[in-house]
Amino acid sequence: MSLFQIDAGREWRSGQRQAFLLTRELAGCGYPATLVVQPGSPLQDKAKAANLRVLPVEIKTDAHLRAGWKIGRAMRRESCVLAHFHDDRAAGVGGRAARRANVPIRIVTRRAEFPLKANPISRNKYADVDAVIAVSQRVREVLEKGGVPADRIEVIPSGIDLGPFAENSDKDFLRREFGFSPDSFLVGIVAHLVDGKGHRTLIEAAKFLKSHLSKIKIIIIGGGALELELAEQARGLGVGDLVFFLGFRDDVPRLLASLDAFVLTSDAEGLGTSIMDAMAARLPVVATRVGGLPEVVADGETGLLIPPGHPEELAKAIFGLYTDRALAERLGNRGFEVVRRKFSAEAMVFRIVDLYEKIAERKKIKLKA
Repeated sequence: MSLFQIDAGREWRSGQRQAFLLTRELAGCGYPATLVVQPGSPLQDKAKAANLRVLPVEIKTDAHLRAGWKIGRAMRRESCVLAHFHDDRAAGVGGRAARRANVPIRIVTRRAEFPLKANPISRNKYADVDAVIAVSQRVREVLEKGGVPADRIEVIPSGIDLGPFAENSDKDFLRREFGFSPDSFLVGIVAHLVDGKGHRTLIEAAKFLKSHLSKIKIIIIGGGALELELAEQARGLGVGDLVFFLGFRDDVPRLLASLDAFVLTSDAEGLGTSIMDAMAARLPVVATRVGGLPEVVADGETGLLIPPGHPEELAKAIFGLYTDRALAERLGNRGFEVVRRKFSAEAMVFRIVDLYEKIAERKKIKLKA
């Protein structure tokens, strides 16, 4: 028998990381887990390096028939008893495959806070399953408004692996890499360079900051379609010497260790695992008051919350952390304790496995041989 975890992402973002962590922990607990991934994806590489059982299947669209046939055949061959879909495309293709293969338990995770699409195809991804995992209360509200029965929704926040953050303690890595002065104050963001992540607001905030203090540097980590546009915006505002684009990096814990503060400027966010990474690195954080972020950041206690799209408010919050280092240290330490207690990978996996077992018990199905 096997428990199939299916993720159709081609990148290494929050969803792929959660699928990886869950599959790794399931295997460590003795559950026979199979991870379905896009061929050549970072998720496949990381899963193979961790000696996880991997099934590469190219999933081109929500209705990719050949992919569904391959997954369904593997499900029958492996006597799949549970299928967990980690994104919409996986739910579309994997859901049909699971139904044809008569997989008895089907679960889908929802990470985004934008409304469910009104068409029947999209709604069916969340209708014909045993449970829908929402990563935050805000996502739960969106699902309920979209017609998903409340008793089928389980709120389980995403989790992070704290180990890599404890292993990285080099505070000067970025200062050496870019030749920053020892007294530079480095403020970072980790987010895909796409609309909705608020990078334009952050670059506008850099203009306000430069008029007061040029020692503050903005470190933008992540790749995406907007990189050239954002770089041009920085040059146009005269802050090209303050804003640095690092592109996609797979050494985020090392980068976070050498920052002094972290921001997340999203217009919408299901939960925001990058803000949890920053808190795991004991960084003071500034986040927008959107989506599930207030469920992670308590304003004035574990970080600072500001409205989205307000560069002056963002600049004020960053400047406040620069001038009040005692506040910055206090927020960073309290944030770390919250992440350690509530948002660890172990806590996330424990709750998901508990959900699996409750559904299996109700259906009289064994998840282990």
